[in-house]
Amino acid sequence: MKLLQNKVAIITGGTRGIGKAIALKYAGEGCRIAFTGRSDSPAMQQTLAEIEAACRAAGVSEELACKAYVNDSTNFNEVDALVKKIVEDFGHIDILVNNAGITKDTLMLRMSEQVWDDVVDTNLKGAFNFTHACVPFMARQRSGSLIYMSSVVAQGGNAGQANYAASKAGLIGLSHSMAKEFGARGIRANCITPGLILTDMSAALGDKIIEDNLQYIPMKRAGKPEEVAGAALFLASDLSSYVTGSVISCDGGRFIF
Repeated sequence: MKLLQNKVAIITGGTRGIGKAIALKYAGEGCRIAFTGRSDSPAMQQTLAEIEAACRAAGVSEELACKAYVNDSTNFNEVDALVKKIVEDFGHIDILVNNAGITKDTLMLRMSEQVWDDVVDTNLKGAFNFTHACVPFMARQRSGSLIYMSSVVAQGGNAGQANYAASKAGLIGLSHSMAKEFGARGIRANCITPGLILTDMSAALGDKIIEDNLQYIPMKRAGKPEEVAGAALFLASDLSSYVTGSVISCDGGRFIF
């Protein structure tokens, strides 16, 4: 039996990078996937086709194995309506992966209010919106896994990333609070803190910054999205049935306390 057989997962920001890797990993374990993106792009359609193929290869027999949804995660009412639509389409929700995120890096004295709001609204408020919409369904079925994609900068900060670090630190606090509020209802809430992972977002840093960062990583290499997806699979499955309120580092040892 597959680890996520008969499960349904919502993955925000699932078109590329870590979100896509998680979707494919889940699909390979028999999970049906609802993923979101900001636009109906060729990349979204390509990802949809890949996830659909992975679901079928894993033996998913339901007519609807995967569906992509265009969504503004910062809009409370839009997210609420979307989650209701996903439940209508798939029948239930078992896993929510709050992965959607952006960066707009600049030093504090150059950071505008809009740049701060854009990052915090997408990374933190978006996670609140999806959590708020999903937990009533999970509470009624008395089961669910909430997974929040934080970051190593939430733990150590980073010059030029005050908005990003604050938003990612907020996800840790949010997940801890959800673990305490809904543990008795069978809902678990956990965080993953990826370090330097090879994605489009990290590629924008440039080769020199990436190389400079490697000296602080005990494993002396960047991670792969698939490696983060492995941690996300553990937290989504019954392998972690007594794990809640935890922060799992996936950073090659970058922040060892």
